[in-house]
Amino acid sequence: MLTALVLGGIALLTVWLERRAHGDIAPARKTESVLQGSWSPMFGAVMLAVVGIATFIVVGRPWGITSAFALWGAKAFHFIGIPVQTWPYWTWQKGALENSVFRDTTSVMNFGIIFGAMAAAALAGKYAPLWKLTRRDVLTAIAGGLLMGYGARLAYGCNIGAYLGGLVSGSLHGWLWLLFGFMGSMVGVRVRLRLGMG
Repeated sequence: MLTALVLGGIALLTVWLERRAHGDIAPARKTESVLQGSWSPMFGAVMLAVVGIATFIVVGRPWGITSAFALWGAKAFHFIGIPVQTWPYWTWQKGALENSVFRDTTSVMNFGIIFGAMAAAALAGKYAPLWKLTRRDVLTAIAGGLLMGYGARLAYGCNIGAYLGGLVSGSLHGWLWLLFGFMGSMVGVRVRLRLGMG
């Protein structure tokens, strides 16, 4: 109940700030097609809730994403001989480095997200991979990915696992994630503008 009240308060504050800054807020789009999109924010929120509940029922824990990326990177390092199994992060996950990624629940879910996003874009007629990337595009993507990945491991989760999962489970760390994530987003937006990224 408290979570709903606080998030509702944040939503109202956001609307007030947006109207104060820009005069009004953009009207919410309607769901045009479930398969071909686009979805309304409300329908999208309901679908996120359904996935979150289903994950909790099937897996027994909140939805998470980034731990799989850490696993994939660690497996690549392990393959070339770097002893990642001695790192403190992996001491509590016995067997994770030796097992197939298809035995890792989060990895399988991530494969579903990736291929599901590709299928959704194709159904909407918007699947158009960009193959020509500038050096700046590549460098900013690498830098952003490293920063996001490092931050997610420090927080033991991303905006799904640590923030959303933390809030719905009533954990204090979810609220701390919200606070610092919001502040970090404000800094990130200004850095993007400084770099001319729009």
